[in-house]
Amino acid sequence: MSLLDSLKSRRAYFLVSAAVLVLDQATKVAADKLLGREGPAPLVPGFLNLWYSRNRGGLFGYFSEWDDPWRSLLLTLFPLVAIALIAWFLARADERNRSTLFGLALILGGAAGNLLDRVLRGEVVDFLDLYASWRPLANWLLSRFGTVHWPTFNLADSAIVVGAGLLVLDLLLPENESFPEPAPGESAHPEGQA
Repeated sequence: MSLLDSLKSRRAYFLVSAAVLVLDQATKVAADKLLGREGPAPLVPGFLNLWYSRNRGGLFGYFSEWDDPWRSLLLTLFPLVAIALIAWFLARADERNRSTLFGLALILGGAAGNLLDRVLRGEVVDFLDLYASWRPLANWLLSRFGTVHWPTFNLADSAIVVGAGLLVLDLLLPENESFPEPAPGESAHPEGQA
């Protein structure tokens, strides 16, 4: 099967990636314009705020203290290689499990969204602030981690986490419980079932 045929057969998954990228960038532009440098705007009181921040580092701010060009090089090249590998696998691999392919599509879109931020802005825009206000959980988190807040994140980060979760579920679930995609020319329904 040619690369073009592979891309056509997996078009829906690449459209999911594109949708994640577009929605991620749209929400970041909205956060930039509407939240600016303001404090928290409660979305779900006691649980979720909109809070504008920018992250020069990687996951949880790692590498933010590194000087350029090393920080920029690491945080641009690594995602670029990951994006290329995921896109290749999504287009060419003989994988037929829909949840695996959907998980990869989410990771691809999220990684592309955060990489685009780094290229255009030099840092990633984050605006979702998840936290615990229920006293027993808040006390436990404070004693273990020194904060009740999860690091701020964005839609791309969420897509990456959900995609990774789907991949983990695929590893843990027995193969007969997965949702295979029909092979080219194969019916989606087994014979005798409609």
